[in-house]
Parts: sequence; C-alpha cells; structure tokens
Amino acid sequence: MKMDGAKRGPQDRLADFLAGDMAAVNRIIREKMASEHAPRIPEVTAHLIEAGGKRLRPMLVLAAAHICGAPANEDHRKLAATVEFIHTATLLHDDVVDESRQRRGRPTANLLWDNKSSVLVGDYLFARAFQLMVEPGSLRVLDILANASATIAEGEVLQLTAARDLATTEATYLKVVRGKTAALFSAATESGAVIAGAGPEEVRALFTYGDALGIAFQIADDLLDYGGTSSAIGKNTGDDFRERKLTLPVIRAVAKADAPERAFWSRVIEKGDQHEGDLEQALALMARHGAMEAAQNDAFAWAATAREALAALPDHPLREMLADLADYVVSRLN
Repeated sequence: MKMDGAKRGPQDRLADFLAGDMAAVNRIIREKMASEHAPRIPEVTAHLIEAGGKRLRPMLVLAAAHICGAPANEDHRKLAATVEFIHTATLLHDDVVDESRQRRGRPTANLLWDNKSSVLVGDYLFARAFQLMVEPGSLRVLDILANASATIAEGEVLQLTAARDLATTEATYLKVVRGKTAALFSAATESGAVIAGAGPEEVRALFTYGDALGIAFQIADDLLDYGGTSSAIGKNTGDDFRERKLTLPVIRAVAKADAPERAFWSRVIEKGDQHEGDLEQALALMARHGAMEAAQNDAFAWAATAREALAALPDHPLREMLADLADYVVSRLN
C-alpha cells in the first residue's frame, strides 16, 4: 500500500492525525517487546515490527476512540499496542505454518532464525498482549480481545483443514477470512469505542466497519496474489497458488469447472502436482468463468458496507479518513 508524496493515502493521513498517540504506542511496544533474559525475543520482534508496517490496526483503536469523543489516553494506547502484538504474533505463527520466505518485502523471521524461534516469540507476544489488555481494567474490552484471539486461532485451524479440499465453500472461506483478518480489525474498532464510553449504536457501527473492512482487505489481498506485484502485496505473486490455498477466485472457478477443469484443479490444489505453466492455466480458467471479477465485486461490496456503517457515527475528520480507507483497500484492484 505505497503512495507517492503527491498522493497520500488515507493511512498516511490517519498516521499524521494520530502521530502523537502513535509515538506513545510505539514507546509501549518497544518497552514490552524487551526481554531481560532472552535477547532473541526483541531481535525477532523488531525484525517484523520495524519492517515498515503501517500500524493500521492500532490506529483503528485510536481513531475509534477519537470519533466517539474521547481523546486517546494511556488506556487507549495500551489497547492499540495490544492489537499490534496480537497481529505480530499471528504473523510469526502464520509464516511458520505457511512456510513463507518473504514478509513485507523482507525475509521472514523463520527463514532468518528458525521455526522454533518464530513460534516461541509469537507465544511471548501473545502473553504480552494479554498483560496489556488487562491493564485498562475493562472486562468488556478484555472479552472482545480475548474472543478475537480465539477467533483468529480458530480461523487458522479452519483454513488448515479446509485447505486443498475442492469441496470448500464460499461460506467456509468467509469464516476463514473473518478469523484470520476481520476479527482483529473489528476488535480494534469495537474496543476503541467501548473504552471511550460510546453508546451501543456507535459500538455496533464501529464493529461492523472493522468487520467489513477486514473482509474487503483480505479479498483484495487474495486477488492481488494472482495479479499484483511483489512490492504491492509484500510477498511473491502466486504464493497462494503454490501453497495450494483455496481463496475466493479459485473457489468460484472450481464451482463452475467442467470435468477436465476440475481434474486440473484436483491435480494442482489437492494433489500438489504443479508444473511450469500451471499458474498461467489457473489464471486462464479464472478469467474464463469471471471468477476474478466476481470476487472483486465482493470486495467492493464489503468496502461499501464498511463505509455505510460510519453513517451512524458523529461527524469527525477521522470518520472521513476511515471512509476513504474502505475505498482505498479495494482501489488497489483497479
């Protein structure tokens, strides 16, 4: 999601508006990722946290608080840091599960160190996240973030069991996406609203926004894997195909496949018997059945849902930035 200086994206504008709060969040992150006895923990954590990520999820916590009329305080900042630690922990674990070699344009931690280090440091960050989320003293916020953590893990296990199974449905895909991406987006926006003392309608609106934004974001990422550049998506184009992941465009193409096409998908996805030219063949089949276009329309629809949810919130400059963000996550597909 890179933007040039002349055309700054909504994430950049969010970062500018929240710069003071985010400086405090980054201080908390640096303090909490330290370890007196295990120097590998800050080494591995710093490699990922300082790799140029946009800190979108913690900014969503802070933005929700501001929109709901409560200037971000130390509790909001701790929750923002909590969300970033949960996100970083899941990335460390995901890269081990997926055997990934690149993240945000850099070698993954499991490649630079080893799988054991990535898993254990991820565990440490989850523990730190739970320490932080307790500190504001809100049982409701603790419930939101604890449930999100469980949903994330559940989504990853579901993806593992549904992967490489051509019987996987769009409904299952959506459950996976809600787990691996949308759960933390919605937890960020919902917890920010709750800790700000927002009313039920505002809390519900911000939950809906985060959920829909996360789904649109993940569908867009899955589409870009088949048509983006490595710099745009932070990984190698075609990784999902090589890892035999059943993302939305593939599920759509499989649903419309004739017998020879289904045999192709069975060979490359279920059996993992991939050869040179198979990625191009997969792209041709998705184009033949309009699978990419249909998935793109889904991404745009979820972005519209996110944008519409904001109508229930007070007028605020950050509300407009969040609306622009919903448009921006899918504008990468144009």
